[in-house]
Amino acid sequence: NLSVPNNSVIIHPPGFYIVAFQTFSFISVYFIFLAFIYVVTLLFNSLLIYIITSNHSLHTPKFLAVANLAVIDVILSTSIIPGMIKIFLFKDNFVPFNLCLVQMYFYYSFGTLESFALAILAYDRLIAICFPMRQNSINTLRSMSCIVGFTSSFALGINAFAIGIMTQLSFCSSLNVFSYFCDYAPVFRLACNDNTLHWFVASSLSVLILGGPLIFIFLSYVSILVTVFRMKSLDGRVKALATCVEHLILVAVYYIPLFTIFTVEFYLIINLSLTSFIPPMLNPIIYVLQTQEIKESVKRLLKISGKSKVTIKKEIIM
Repeated sequence: NLSVPNNSVIIHPPGFYIVAFQTFSFISVYFIFLAFIYVVTLLFNSLLIYIITSNHSLHTPKFLAVANLAVIDVILSTSIIPGMIKIFLFKDNFVPFNLCLVQMYFYYSFGTLESFALAILAYDRLIAICFPMRQNSINTLRSMSCIVGFTSSFALGINAFAIGIMTQLSFCSSLNVFSYFCDYAPVFRLACNDNTLHWFVASSLSVLILGGPLIFIFLSYVSILVTVFRMKSLDGRVKALATCVEHLILVAVYYIPLFTIFTVEFYLIINLSLTSFIPPMLNPIIYVLQTQEIKESVKRLLKISGKSKVTIKKEIIM
């Protein structure tokens, strides 16, 4: 153990030990599943980003928001899963202090942006359904770019502050972090000096990051439902609501596990980790399956790929 410091001395340890998975008997199966999740996440999100960037007809505010979510999903998963797999493969659960803070920063920054991205997609549906005649003037590529840029700057900034104040803590006792990565609360609880500010920041940001976007999404759909039920045409109502299906699925996949997981006592850490990794894997799959424009782009891509293969075979035969 490190010696207890006086108030004027800050002691930073060499690093921390991630110990949450040490007692689980089926951990090898879990990490194989985790590797599968990561590969699928990278492949489908990369495919979605490629389809949107390469197809000019998809250069719209809605699909800018979708591409933004896909980029966030890739970075969020990459900030955590490779490190977890490293711990399993090499039996090395030590994370250097500075790397711990970097991992913490990327995870929470892009976790924040995940929540904000769902709110941005709700905004897109709100404008499209409630203000259809003014949609093209309100929700432009430029305005959507500004919204994405602002939320990104805000998320990166507040998390820089939250992680920055971690350097004011001294660690002079246990260095064992009971989580699946260098998690904010499990780390600051190990400090031997006052961490009241960190408790306040963690609590406040949790409410802001999760509650703020969820309230906006809820109010957006209240407005959407009011507008839809004012429509005289039943066919118009169905078509309007159908455009919201993929987004509502994403919201459910993201928020329902978060609000129910703390009632589950059995293998809480594994459940918590899955709530972080499953949404980034499912998001692009849902958009590919549910969005007509994306499905058409995928079909065209497959046709082009098939024609290229036939051409290559003919050239080889000749």
